[in-house]
Amino acid sequence: MKAPVRGGQLAFNHAMVYSRDVAAAVHFYGDVLGLKLLEEYKAGERTVYARLKSPGSDTTIALHMAGPGEEVVTGGVRLYFEIKDLDKFCKRLADSGVKFSKPPALMPWGWKHAYLDDPDGHEVSLYWAGAKRLQKAKAKAPEKPARARK
Repeated sequence: MKAPVRGGQLAFNHAMVYSRDVAAAVHFYGDVLGLKLLEEYKAGERTVYARLKSPGSDTTIALHMAGPGEEVVTGGVRLYFEIKDLDKFCKRLADSGVKFSKPPALMPWGWKHAYLDDPDGHEVSLYWAGAKRLQKAKAKAPEKPARARK
């Protein structure tokens, strides 16, 4: 069995994220982060599935209601969204009430990251790496703390 390919090469298509409240997740990824809603399915009045497209690429994220009695597990995966004007984007989010677990900061490997959680607790990184994204990272060693004066 061969892996599905596009243009002769394997391509990443989407990530599936399980949620306790798909409508709240749609609001976060769509209204807050700016992804475009492609489709949404409901069971009665309750949203149980949605798929959103990243505005800067053709990748998508699928949001799926966790099954009855199933736990939504977080902590094993972090979702990364890249945006060139990270500081401006994060300021707009903060001004609208979004809480960051870590505001934008330059990381030792040269990428600038901000961290926040979606409504289910899945960790999200907003970052800018630019040309460095497809290059080997050159991490800087942590600086030694200054000695205390006597």
